Amino acid sequence: MKLGLGIDTGGTYTDTVLMDLETGEIIEKNKALTTHSDLVLGITKSIEGLPESYFKEIKFTSVSTTLATNTTLEGKGYPCGLILIGYSISGNLPISDVLEIRGGHDADGNELDDPLKDFEALQAFVSGTKNSVASYAVSSFFSVRNPEHELLIKEKIAEMSDLPVVCGHELSRSLGVYERTLTAVLNAQLIPVTNRFVRSVLSVMEDKKIHSDLMIMKCDGSLVNIEEALLRPVESIFSGPAASLVGASYLTGDRTCVTIDVGGTSTDISMIVDGIPEISDTGATVGGWKTMVRAIQMNTSALGGDSHVWVCRGLHLGPHRVIPLSLAAVESPGLIEKMKTMDIPSERILDQVIQGTAFFSKTPSSHLFGVSLSPYEQTVLNAVSDVHETPSCIYDISEKLGDHPLMFAKALDSLILKRCVSQIGFTPTDALHVLGTYVNWNVEAAQIGAKILADYLDFSPEEFCRRVRLSVSEKMAADLIYFFSPYLRPEDVSHLVLNSPFSKFKIMMPIVLIGAPVLSYRDEFSALLDAKVVLPDFYDVGNAVGALVGDVIFRTNILIRPKTLGSLSYIAFGDTGRYEYESCEEAVLKSEDKIRELIYAHMEKYGLRRSAVKIEIKREDIQAGFSTAAPLEIKLFGIGVGTPREIMTKIKKTGKGK
Repeated sequence: MKLGLGIDTGGTYTDTVLMDLETGEIIEKNKALTTHSDLVLGITKSIEGLPESYFKEIKFTSVSTTLATNTTLEGKGYPCGLILIGYSISGNLPISDVLEIRGGHDADGNELDDPLKDFEALQAFVSGTKNSVASYAVSSFFSVRNPEHELLIKEKIAEMSDLPVVCGHELSRSLGVYERTLTAVLNAQLIPVTNRFVRSVLSVMEDKKIHSDLMIMKCDGSLVNIEEALLRPVESIFSGPAASLVGASYLTGDRTCVTIDVGGTSTDISMIVDGIPEISDTGATVGGWKTMVRAIQMNTSALGGDSHVWVCRGLHLGPHRVIPLSLAAVESPGLIEKMKTMDIPSERILDQVIQGTAFFSKTPSSHLFGVSLSPYEQTVLNAVSDVHETPSCIYDISEKLGDHPLMFAKALDSLILKRCVSQIGFTPTDALHVLGTYVNWNVEAAQIGAKILADYLDFSPEEFCRRVRLSVSEKMAADLIYFFSPYLRPEDVSHLVLNSPFSKFKIMMPIVLIGAPVLSYRDEFSALLDAKVVLPDFYDVGNAVGALVGDVIFRTNILIRPKTLGSLSYIAFGDTGRYEYESCEEAVLKSEDKIRELIYAHMEKYGLRRSAVKIEIKREDIQAGFSTAAPLEIKLFGIGVGTPREIMTKIKKTGKGK
């Protein structure tokens, strides 16, 4: 018997599945809480829930994760330094350490200036930041036409520091210097997150004596080896949602469907057509940042099972993630007694931090690399309970500081964003505990929390929780409509979902629900739309299934242009550099050959022979008006698809789970 192990580490749960690679049948599954302070613990507990006798039969392991997505959504990437070559940035970036130096190229790849003229400034920048950042990003003007300046500065930084360096051209070949710079910055910020995750998986595999190949799912729904994933962690930014999409298609047998994945931090919507995930034409947008990452076409919202439910002149959901009261009470039994006896904040001072159900605890990783605190933030942090104590309520902190909550609420919120403090609060998961439709942890804590919040709004606890559940269902439906009709205004989407008793939005393909709590939302969600809603077997571990059954997909493109206007000579710009040809026909033929070579070379790393790889090359010509002359530009798009050898030769896909 040859088995595959699928692992998905999400914001709340780490899921594992075992699949028989000879039949495609899922034979075991397990879930364990993700332990953010030490990922090894959560992965270990999830794997230990599988029969140990199977471990020696595991020949293929593949993983997915939402850690990169959640890190970006919550603005908690590690600090990095940015070097801009030949230009100044005009848009906002999630970064403070930036150096601008001379250099860059023009649209034809010709050098504009020498970046080494500012070498002393580069030395001073690296010397001043290398102890406060975790990585560097380098972005040069028109590096997609000529990357030599990015590579030169990367080499110089490597001589001065052992920190990883990311170049813009390594991540995207598309024009758009701001978006390419942002992509490089996010990639640099995520390197420590991905390294930590991969090291954790490898550590557990070694401890459990699981000897197999290890791959990770990228955000375009394809699989990649770990070595490549570590170089480009930004490409796993939607790894979890991509895996849920592939898993949903596999579990239902629907090669064309739309998937809604409800996790702890976010709800993600994506689509697969004829077995290939739909890819965004414009790059992934996450946490409001527009990137050039080639990813599945997806709508993601900061609403999940762990989203903060809070009241302030009404009911609010998210966007921040908190630890559910029902879970916190299991880990800290003293919490329930505190909830019964503590003072409740008055309605006039309520906000996202000051809540009657808000509790706070230092995180085990309070002294994270690169985190700097103001003196007052450090004072507030000292007033928060340690991780092994009963969490502090807002008035515990107030009493220790001698300050009114309004005076330290902003500092406390900053400590939460800097990951120095964990916030506990009421969540949709707690609402489901009260309603009895999804019960994993302490129901009493959820009930007390529901009463506290319901009293502010003059509801019964049950009615309050029903409204929370309905709000989540309505948000799922509204997000789905917006996914198919992105040009509608939010108020139009809301009207279609909520306020039209005589019409419903019709979806022409199956909607597959994935995620631990989706059974609780299925009926209310289904009633809001005209669609076939499917809840497959193993819906609660769909991401881990998807991580196992993905394909290796490689995409590349080449741009061909005349050397000068009206010239018979042509220049081709591709992933491997800039090439000159004597004619348009030669440029096209040689570029198509180069695309095939790149695809085959990529697939060979996975043991895939050429005969097992499907290649498709599409051509797009850009003409001047109605001219019949040679095109101004030719774009060649290549895609190669292959299945990893261990799966390709063994799996007999049945189209559904056990």
